[in-house]
Amino acid sequence: MVVKAPAAKGSRGEAEERLLVAAAQKDPLRFGELYEIHFEQIYAYISRRVGSRETAEDLTSEVFRRALTNLTRFEWRGVPFVGWLFRIAANAIVDEAKRSSKEVSDLEDPEEIAVAEVDIADAIHRARLFRLVEELPADQRRVVVLRFAEGKSIRQIAGEIGRSEGAVKQLQFRGLQNLRSQVEKKPGGKNG
Repeated sequence: MVVKAPAAKGSRGEAEERLLVAAAQKDPLRFGELYEIHFEQIYAYISRRVGSRETAEDLTSEVFRRALTNLTRFEWRGVPFVGWLFRIAANAIVDEAKRSSKEVSDLEDPEEIAVAEVDIADAIHRARLFRLVEELPADQRRVVVLRFAEGKSIRQIAGEIGRSEGAVKQLQFRGLQNLRSQVEKKPGGKNG
């Protein structure tokens, strides 16, 4: 599997991550730290490749279960720990596709995903967007999630939150405007 290095070095260095992995290999209760560091990246990677939020959540859980179960087998071979998690995620997606007998979107052959190039920078970007959405004011966050994560129409959202369609459009506009400004000013954004 080919793994692209992220465009910018992560907040945790390789040496620190090696220590975290070694600690988790000795004491599985320490795995939680690795989970916290990599959850958003793995969830973003999976959610982009499967059809439903529920499936993405289930598969993300399965990835970390498999990682914890097999952590003692992990060895450093020049690929970051997250690369190993991405490989587990790719295999979990293939397994799910086989179980459900459905094709995985954007791939001609579900088997190819196991060897597909993993774009870590894209997964990091998506994870950052998830965090930024969580920082939006409550009304804007709710509209953005309903509109883009759940795929609801403006009319459906208006009915659900008890606001006019115009108010929903305004909340969506402001939410997207806030996200855009945060992406541009925070580290990793256009100006960071």
